[in-house]
Parts: sequence; structure tokens; C-alpha cells
Amino acid sequence: MKKISTALRKAWHWLTSMRTALALLFLLALAAIPGSLLPQRDLNESNVNDFIASNGRVAEIYDKLQLFDVFSSTWFSAIFVLLTISLVGCIIPRSWDHYKAWKTPPTRAPKNLNRMQMHAKGESERSFEEMRTQVKSRLKKWRVSEFSAEEDRAGAYTISAERGYGRELANLIFHISLVAVLLTVAFGRLVYYEGQVIVITNTGSTDLEQSTEFCNTSLSNYDSFRAGPLFDGTGLHEFCIQAHDFVADYLPNGQAEMFTSNISYAKGEDIFNDPETWEDYQLKVNHPLRTDNNRIYLQGHGFAPTITVEWPNGEKRTQTVQFRPDDPTFFLSSGVMRFDPPAGMYPDLYDRRQNQLAIQGLFAPTASWDGDNGELLTSSYPSMTDPAMAVDIYRGDAGLDTGTAQSIFDLDSTLVHSGQLQRIDRVNLTMDESVTLDDGTTVTFNGANEFANFQVSYDPTQKWVLVSAITMLVSLVFSLVIKRRRIWIRLRPLDDASNGSAGTGIEMAGLARTDRAGWSEEFDELYRELLELPDPDEVEEDELFSED
Repeated sequence: MKKISTALRKAWHWLTSMRTALALLFLLALAAIPGSLLPQRDLNESNVNDFIASNGRVAEIYDKLQLFDVFSSTWFSAIFVLLTISLVGCIIPRSWDHYKAWKTPPTRAPKNLNRMQMHAKGESERSFEEMRTQVKSRLKKWRVSEFSAEEDRAGAYTISAERGYGRELANLIFHISLVAVLLTVAFGRLVYYEGQVIVITNTGSTDLEQSTEFCNTSLSNYDSFRAGPLFDGTGLHEFCIQAHDFVADYLPNGQAEMFTSNISYAKGEDIFNDPETWEDYQLKVNHPLRTDNNRIYLQGHGFAPTITVEWPNGEKRTQTVQFRPDDPTFFLSSGVMRFDPPAGMYPDLYDRRQNQLAIQGLFAPTASWDGDNGELLTSSYPSMTDPAMAVDIYRGDAGLDTGTAQSIFDLDSTLVHSGQLQRIDRVNLTMDESVTLDDGTTVTFNGANEFANFQVSYDPTQKWVLVSAITMLVSLVFSLVIKRRRIWIRLRPLDDASNGSAGTGIEMAGLARTDRAGWSEEFDELYRELLELPDPDEVEEDELFSED
């Protein structure tokens, strides 16, 4: 039992040493590298799946090592916890030692001050009392202890002074702030949530019939959502935004210059008021709207084409669906729309399912036609000046009745390969252009609208992380600037029997407890000031001027 206790004590001393804390901090930095080099599942699971599919066995090994979930992995959490324990174990005893040092007065001077590296002796014509008063006045910003001749080791009146306690205090504050950063970041990852939603705006060539509002009242309102393990989905702060427009400024070469979106928002009970009374705000990139620890960012944008299908019986269906920007520069985009025919046309459910339409294609905001026949659609500019679409039109079972969600960006290729969907036409359409299918159904490209991608991020610890980080940096600067030093001044009264005058002998010694840089200059300056000696640099300048 004693051996176990000894081993545990040694392990605890090893863990709570500053050397171990530095090693763990370095190890934590190394452990974070895979999180920046490899796709992470909590950020984009589809990228992780693509990486695994492309790299085979190696990617499977990475997955077993939790390299796609670095910051929530067991080994990263273990390093994090050990680092926190190590820092706390270092801070507590050092804080107690610093408190005791703060309360303890400066120690008595050594008997032989001439053994110190910084040492000086001299005599002053001033009396002992005058010199003692001057020394105490000069050291009023220092912590001072006075020792009588009976108390001093050399049998003379001595003043011990010490300065620079703030260095250790700043060092402790730095480490406490570091622990605060670690704990607040960890707690923030436990309670945070983050969601993305695409809202189609009124900016475009069509009159939008669907809502341009988004409300943070339910997880189902998000297109994608992730949260920490302590968030149960019931703690959403109620607010709504209405996206009025999306404005993008581009350079002539197509490079984006500025993105803005004018919105209105309300929170709490105000969301039930008339949207005309909501507060206006202009979102810009990296200029989010902040409300109740939520930050609403303008994350991205794209285009949502509008297509109208008119069946032979005169009934119409219109859809405006966001397409995925495949070209991030000129916004050539791809997507899929699915249409269910009117119920009256096909009373039999099977026949109705076999006559669903799926329209898959490309959208170009500024059309440019390439290829041998000039029929290959590309985009030449990201702004919408001459929109066009190149579409494949399929008829058959589009998967609308399967009960599972269908991608709005890609058509299920298995439906095509199995013959459930058959392509009946391939056509290029400019705005307001139509194509008539073999059964008399008309497909019209009406135009497109801009969509804005908003991200809602909630982290109640963000301000505390900022405060802790600033405190950490400021305290680090002070711990590097402040110098811990000690000085001893021993005074002896002198009697000159020849002329009856009295003076004072002074002996000084100094010790830099940490950084010695600049301490010799400060020591020499104090010595010259007490003995009223001139500055050697000024004397040298006066001699040069006198020679001239």
C-alpha cells in the first residue's frame, strides 16, 4: 500500500510540474494538426464520406483513429483534461507560495555585501539621519524593511528593499487565464449550436411567391444543424429574420468585392407583430447580427431558378429551387426539380407515379455558349445579366412517394439506370423560353432569384473566451516586462575628528532574482543619486564641449 501511495504521489508531482504542462500544451497543439488537414465529420460529413471513398483502406484506418473527429476524440479529450489538471496543479501551490512571499518582508542583508555581483561603496557629507531619510524617500515604491545595528549581521543600520512582485502575479494571472480559455472553450463546445439555412430573396427576375422569412423556433427550420452534447434542442432563442434582398458587387473580372443582404428581424414576442414593424439591419460578410448570444452571419449565396410546368389540362405547377454553385467564380450551378402531375389527370396512383417529371440541369447567370455546335452552356460572369438553363427532362417515378428525402442538387442515378426514369428531352432554355413535351406538357424557364445562405451560431461563452484571451496576453506582457530585484543599503555614521564634521558611509549591493537586463543601469543610477555623483555620460559630453 505504501508503494502504491508513493507511486501515486510521484505521478501527481510529475503531472503538476510546469515542464509536464508545457509538454502537454505542445502535445495538444500537435494533436490539433490532423483537424486542420483532414475533413472533420462535425463540419462536413459529406466531405468525410468522399475522402473515405477516395482513399480506401488508409481512410478507414484514419477513421478508426478518430482523425475525422479530432476535437471530440477520446485521445484529444484525454490530452485536454490532463493539461487542465496539470495547469491547475501548478497554479494552486504557486499561488500559495506567491501569497506567502507577498506577506513576508524583505530579508536581512548578508554580512559581506562585497560578495554580490552588484556592489558599491562610498561616503557622503550628509548626516546619518539625512541619508536615512533620503534612502527611504528614494525607495518609497519598494517594499522596505529596516534593521537596526543590533539586528544586522554586520552590526550597522541596514535597509532591505525588494521590487517586482507583480512579475510572479502576472505570470499566475497568465496561467489562470489560459485555464479559463481552455474551460470556457470546452464548455462552449458542450452547449453551442450552429445551423445553416438558405433563404431565397426577392432579388432577381421573377416575382417570388414563397416566404422569405426564417424563424429560429424549431430545428426543422434549418437545412443543416449541429450542436453540443448538452444542447437538447429546446433552448433556441426565438427570433425571426426576413431577407429582403441580396446584393453582390463584382469587379470586371468577376471577383467578388462586397456581399450585403438587407433584412428585418424581431425577437421574443415581437415576432408575432407585423413584419413591417421589425427592426432593419444590413448583413455583410464578417459583420453578423448579434442577438441573445446568437450571431447571424451572411455565409454565402447563389441562384434559385424558377420553372413552371403546365399540363395539357391547363393546370400549372411552379417551383423556385436553389441550385448548387459548382463554379465559385462565375456561378455555373446545378440542381434538380421534381413535379407531381395533377391528381385529376391520373386517378390511378400507379399511373400518376409513372408520370412524374424530374428536371435536372445547369443554370448560368450570364450565359455563354461553347462547344462544336455552340450549345454547351457555361457562365461568363457571376452577376445575372443573361440567365439560361441547360436541362434534361425525365418522366417516370421521380421518388416523390418513397417517404425519404430527395436531394435538390442531384438526381438519384439508380432511378435512371433501372429505367424508372426515362429521359424524354434535352434542351437549352433562355429566360421565358418554353419547350413542349411529347404529351403536350409545357416546361417554361421563368428566370431566377438570388438566395442567401445564413448561418446562426450560438455560443454563450464567446465573450468570456475573449476576456480570458485578452487578460492572458496582457499578463504575459507584464510578466516579461516586470523584473524582480532586491537591494540592500547599509549606512554607517562617520566622525572626522580633524574638523569636527560628520558624514555617512554607504555600502550597497543588488541582486536580480530573474532577468538581469537593465538592472545594472538602475543600480548605478540609484548609487549616483544617493551620493550625488554626476552622470558619466554627461561629464563626457561636457568635456567634449569644453575642448571645442
